[in-house]
This record gives sequence, C-alpha cells and structure tokens, in this order.
Amino acid sequence: MRRLFLPVLAAFLLASCRGIDKPLKYFGDSELNYYKDVATQVDFPVLAEECESDALTYEPPRRIRHPRKDDLWDLTLQDVIHLAMSNSHILRTRGQFLSSTNPLLTNPNQISSVYDPAIQESEVLFGVRGVEAALSDFDTRFTTTMLWGRDELAQNNRILSGGIPPGGSLTEESGNFTSRLEKNFATGGIFAVNHNWNYSGNNVPTRQFQSVFTGLLQVEYRQPLLAGAGVEYSRIAGHPGRNLQGVTGVNQGVLIARINNDITIADFEAGVRNLLKDVEDTYWDLVLAYRIYDIEVSSRNKTLEIWRGVKAILDGGKASVADEAQTRDNYFENRARAENALADIYQIESQLRRLMRLPVNDGRVIRPIEDAVKSEFMPDWQVSLAESLTRRVELRRQKWNIKSLEFQLKAAKSLIRPRLDFVSNYQRNAFGDKLISTTDNDGVTPQGFHNAYETLTQGRQTGWNLGFELSMPLGQREAHAQVRNIELKLAKARSVLSEQEHEISHELSNAFQQLDRTYTIAQTNLNRQLAAKKRVDAFVASFKFPKAGQTQVIDPVLRAQISYAQAQIAHYRSLIDYNKAITEVNYRKGTLLDHDSVYLSERDWEPEAYNQALRRARSRSHAYDSKLLHTEPAEFVSWGYSPVETEAAADGYETPDPAGLEMLEPIGPDTSAPFVPNENRPLQPVPDDGTAARGPFDTIDEAASPFRQEVGQPAVDDATPLIDEFEPFDR
Repeated sequence: MRRLFLPVLAAFLLASCRGIDKPLKYFGDSELNYYKDVATQVDFPVLAEECESDALTYEPPRRIRHPRKDDLWDLTLQDVIHLAMSNSHILRTRGQFLSSTNPLLTNPNQISSVYDPAIQESEVLFGVRGVEAALSDFDTRFTTTMLWGRDELAQNNRILSGGIPPGGSLTEESGNFTSRLEKNFATGGIFAVNHNWNYSGNNVPTRQFQSVFTGLLQVEYRQPLLAGAGVEYSRIAGHPGRNLQGVTGVNQGVLIARINNDITIADFEAGVRNLLKDVEDTYWDLVLAYRIYDIEVSSRNKTLEIWRGVKAILDGGKASVADEAQTRDNYFENRARAENALADIYQIESQLRRLMRLPVNDGRVIRPIEDAVKSEFMPDWQVSLAESLTRRVELRRQKWNIKSLEFQLKAAKSLIRPRLDFVSNYQRNAFGDKLISTTDNDGVTPQGFHNAYETLTQGRQTGWNLGFELSMPLGQREAHAQVRNIELKLAKARSVLSEQEHEISHELSNAFQQLDRTYTIAQTNLNRQLAAKKRVDAFVASFKFPKAGQTQVIDPVLRAQISYAQAQIAHYRSLIDYNKAITEVNYRKGTLLDHDSVYLSERDWEPEAYNQALRRARSRSHAYDSKLLHTEPAEFVSWGYSPVETEAAADGYETPDPAGLEMLEPIGPDTSAPFVPNENRPLQPVPDDGTAARGPFDTIDEAASPFRQEVGQPAVDDATPLIDEFEPFDR
C-alpha cells in the first residue's frame, strides 16, 4: 500500500493546481454574450453601508428664465459663519468650485476635514504614527507556543542507538511549550520572563526514565549603554529594539507623534481659516450683488420712463425718430444689465450656499442684512506685524517641523556611537519524569524527580549569565549619512521659516496698502456719486423745462443717467472692497478666527481620562517649581503665542520685543478683539471747497432697495413691463 501511495502523491504534486477539463454538453443553443455584455463593462462597487446623502431631493436652482416666489432668509454675517462652521465636516474653498483639479473630486484623501486630527491620532504607519501607536512600543508582549511530535527511525548501531538492536526502530515522542513576557522600558532596556518545558519520551533502554520533562524559569534584562540609550532617545525615535534599520529612521517616538498631531491640527486650523475668509468674501459679494441689482433696476425704470416720455413727444411731432430709438436702445441696455445683476445674485447666493453646505435650493433666498463697515479702520503696523509673526498658523506649523527635526538630530547623533548593551539573565532549571505529581518519590533516585515543578521551585539547579555585547559597523557610514541628512533638512527648514516670515511681512504690507486704497477710493466714489446725482438733476430739469429758444436734447440726460448708475455701482463696489480689505488684514495677521469668534477645541474625552486629569490637576495645583531641578527632556511646548525669533536681519525690520508691546498705542481699535468701527471717522464726502468735512455718511434709499422686495421682482408698478418680458413694446 505504501509503494502505491508514494507514486500517487508525486503525480499529484507534479500536476499542481492544473485541473482536467471534462467535456460538457447543454440542451439547446444560446448566445455566448456573457463576455460581451458583462465581463467588458466597467464595474461599480457595492458599498457595505450606504452613505447618507440628500442630494437627490434638492430642488432645481433659481434661474432668471424660471422666476418663482421664494421666502426671504435674512442672515447676518455671524449667522452665515455659524451655519458654515456647523455644517462643514469637509472644508471647502471658493477657488475649488468648477475647477478641473478640484481636490474634493480628484483627490479627496488630501482635502481637510474635521476627521483629520483623529485620523492622525490613530495612525499606525511608519513616519506618521499617532501617540497611541508610538506608546504601543512599551506595551508588555506575551508570546507562547505549544508543539507535539512523534518520530520513528530505524537503527543500525546498538551503541549509537542507546541499546536498540540493529534493525529495530527508535520511537520518540516530543512536546514543547514556551511562553515569554517581555516589557520595553523608556530607558531602552528590555525585561523578559521566560517559562519553557520540553517533553521527551522514547524506547531507549539505557535511559533512567523513559519519559522526562525538562524546563526552566528565566529572567532576562538588556540595557543599551551607548547607542539608543536613555529616555530621550526612546521618546524621539521609539524603543531601539523595535526599530528597523533603514526603514523606521528616528521619528517613531511619542514626541514626534505628538508633534505630528500638532502639525495636523495646524493644517486643520488653516483649512477652517481659509473657509472662513471665503465665506466672508462671498457674503460681501452677495451684498454688492443686491446693491447692483437695486441700482440697475432703478436705472432701468428711469430709462423706461424717459423712453415713454419721448415716445409721447414723438407721437405729438415734437421729437425725432432718432431720439426715440436712442431712448429705446438705452432702456434695453439697462434692462439687460438688470437681468445680468439678478443672475449674479442667484449665482453668488448659490456659491454661498455651497460654502455653507446647504442645498442648491430649499425654497428660501438668502438675503444679507448686515451693513458694510463705513468707518475708518486704522491698525498699527508694528503691532500687526508682531501679531502676524506670532499668530500665523503657517509659521506655527513650520516651527513644529523644525522642532521635530531638532529632536531627530539628537536621536541620530546617538546612533553614531557603538551599540554596547549590558546583558544578563538568571534561570532555575527543572527535571522530572512527571510534570506535576503529588509526591516527588520516583522509586529510583534519592533526590526524587517524580515532580518536575517541585524541582523548579526548590531551585537546586540554577544558571546565570552576565556581561556586555558590543556591535558596530566599521566606519558608521549609514549613521553619519543619517545625521548629515537631518542636518541639511533642519537647515532648509530654518531657512524656509525665515523666508516665510519675510513673505508674511510683504503680505501684511500689501493688505495695509489695499486697506488704504479701498478706503480712499470709497471716499472718492462717494463724491463722484453726489456729483453725478447733481448732474442728473440738472439735465432732467433742463429737458423738462427748457429755456426760451433752447432745444430739447435727450442725449445728455441719458448719458447723465448712465454716469449716475455707474457712480453708484463704483461707490458700493469700493465700499465692499474696503470691508473685504479689513478681512484681508485680519487674515494676514492670523487673527481672523478670533475676529469672527471662532475657536478650536477638542471634543469630550472618555470618563477615565477626566478622572486622570482631575488627579493630575490636583497634584499640580499643590506643587511648586523647584529651582534645583530641571526637566529632562527639556520642555518644548509654550503656553500660548511666543515671540518670533527671526534671523532675517537683512529683511529691513526688527521684531518688536514682546515686553514692550504694551507700550505701543495703535491709532485704531484693539486688533486682538472683534473689530468695532470707529464712528468718530465715518466715510464722508469732501465739500466743494476741498476742506475735510465731518458729516454723517450718506443714507441708502431703502424704499427702492431690493432688500425689501422679493428677489426676481423689479421695483416697478404694474403698468411697467416686468424683467422677464423680451418682446419690444412697439409691436
């Protein structure tokens, strides 16, 4: 039977996984369309859990060709910010929309979200490990194995076989049990406890016991003395016994993991800040769109009135056909601008909804009700520069990167030294023909080996080792290359930080220039608007009540109307640009989140964490600093914003001493608090004599404002044509 089994087994192994194709026959004929209709199609995944989405329930968007009456939704800027922050689990930006490289669609793994800090905290991959994964290097590890075996072997020598005659079989049964508890210490040391048992039973006649148990209970301790030694190295690079040469590097420790978490939080804060700025800019753009629509509708209605007046004069034979055609052309030009302004409202409102993570249309039209700031905003340059160099999140992120490289450099320098370990172990040996027994009397020996565990506990057979282990590659080329590589990275990171500070100073400078430019232009355009209004009134009066012998000319009236509408639009556009410039200043200073009362914090902890934090808080509240002690490793986290130490001496500015910042008295309001307009210096027109005036800001005609109308309905009476009529009136 055995002779037959071996050839069959060999044939089976040679055949491997190759099967035997059997001829198959089916009833009837059918088209072989599977590979045409199914196998060549694009596959779509079937998700284990469907994602929650209500996109299919969204109403159609608002369009000027499909007017509808919707409810008005009055929102202040703070309301919009609150909704955007509450709904935005995934952080968007305005520039991503309609872009072919929109990361939300093309690279969703790289887009910022509220999940990023938690993802980093729970990361386990090399180089980006979270704190828990880094601490896992010091978890106690338990390993155990249990194996059984049997072996039969023919013997050819009585002496070598232990007394088995030639031709006989040596039958041996074996068992093996090993267990190990291993604990890594923060100092780099390793402490382990081993407990092993080996069972051996055979038919050798010369043995004292046919079956015996041998075992040991061993304690080991290994401690690095040079390379990889110390708590600081383990906190930076991870435990030396867990690192893989050429793979893990020196950035697997809990300190680097904590810094990685802080870098992720900085990236998340930058994403929130960018979203906040886009929300503010879009809100003010929507305010401007409403104002432009109001102006264009008013201009359209006035040109319609002029056209009808000229048409009546033409019918009476007192006007030329050219005047009537010119007024009609001017009316349709203004009507097109009004329609375009309405479309802009719909488009910008849709963009604001996108940033707020609202549906395309929910039956309500967002109407901003917050007035634009008209007072002069005068931040102090030195205070603003100091704030920008201390509070910009990009600088904080780069400083964390530099601190990480500084730690890695310390750990890399430790590996230049040889690997010298102190090694030691102590063990108790055990022997017996039974593993556990009620008595140690074996009936053969005076010591009694009938209970193996008893011999283990008695400790009569012991062993120990004590010494040192040295290993090092001659030349240490890899260790020196690693140090040099980190030194170069650190030099680059510090240079980048200096250039970032230089770049931020220029960004802040540009923001200050834009602030002055927009405020000055807003004042100028206000005076332009007042002058254009006087021009319109003068030409309209001259046209309606011409002097004796004066010919009625409609062209100056139409030009004056166009100029007045353009002056109004330019005034409100510059005013909105001024408000956006204020936002830009806070953005470049790094105070935009505080300005809009947006703060970042962690969510609730586990109950055990609160209990532990309470114990630590009580301990620290009753403690005091000792001048005779120092922190090891040194502290590297500050309690708040620290002054920036810049090496860019050639940049043309000096960073103010933080101790002297309180001595600075900015002209404007406190920039660290939410901005309150300076009502003592409102935006105002310049008098005719050119002297500086101190009067109230011009009021907006609320009666004609679309802020009191339904969007899509022009401010005209029932007798005038509506905005959705395109056919001419002289049909």
